[in-house]
Amino acid sequence: MGVRHLLSFSCSPPALSLLLLLFSVVQCGYGMKVGFLQNFRVTWSGSHVRQLEDGSSIQLSLDQSSGSGFASKDQYMFGRVSMRIKLIPGDSAGTVTAFYMSSDKFDTRDELDFEFLGNRTGQPITVQTNVYASGVGNREQRVNLWFDPSLDFHNYTIFWNRAHAIFLVDDVPIRVYKNNMDRGVSYPISQPMRVVSTLWNADNWATRGGLEKIDWKNAPFHTYYRDFDIEGCVVPGPAGCAQNPKNWWDEPTYLRLNPVQARKYRWVRLNYMIYDYCRDTSRYPVPPPECTAGI
Repeated sequence: MGVRHLLSFSCSPPALSLLLLLFSVVQCGYGMKVGFLQNFRVTWSGSHVRQLEDGSSIQLSLDQSSGSGFASKDQYMFGRVSMRIKLIPGDSAGTVTAFYMSSDKFDTRDELDFEFLGNRTGQPITVQTNVYASGVGNREQRVNLWFDPSLDFHNYTIFWNRAHAIFLVDDVPIRVYKNNMDRGVSYPISQPMRVVSTLWNADNWATRGGLEKIDWKNAPFHTYYRDFDIEGCVVPGPAGCAQNPKNWWDEPTYLRLNPVQARKYRWVRLNYMIYDYCRDTSRYPVPPPECTAGI
């Protein structure tokens, strides 16, 4: 369980990289206990953000007065970010739980999004992914989860290097966005990003295009988080970290999906994908160039 800032050449030997657990820090053999608010900051409605289980998990709440959210204090360049999340049980139509990475300059932002779209009781929960690069987004894909994400915690991961960004659910890749800058397609490669999560009212679009509204009789709505894990170059941090060729996420193994991952990816797309911007001819009569690049 933890948030690990991998600074692979900041200590000697390299194995003693900065390991920042969710509520403890270990740096080159030195450790001290810290609290959630020393690693993250509440960005929206502190009264709706709670630490539970002696600080080992976090609860975000949504009611008619407000949603809620938090973000990492540090920014990161490349690597892997994951959280274990337990979504709203029962009737969650109209709500959105978002877990994403985003740079600070909104108009030209880079962003890698998980958005969990609520639904009526018994209906599947849809996860929407989106990619922004240099402020350009509109690259939505939607997948129905193949399990009930409100019954237990599940692991959601964003992996990001110079070759591609991969979105994974319990280590199953559901989205691969490749670096196609050689085709004139923007890619998030130059801006560090924060880790962010929010819970909010999106009943103008989230469920059946906004036809299903939030039933406020079920409020407050809660989403739970634990096991925050971040491995990447901290910004600001040691100069040259993001360009270090020895970073594990730039090793050849991580530049493409392995055969097992590729099979799982095809399985998800064949059985659970319900929307892909690449196939939306009403929006894109000519598919965007990255849509023909494959995985």
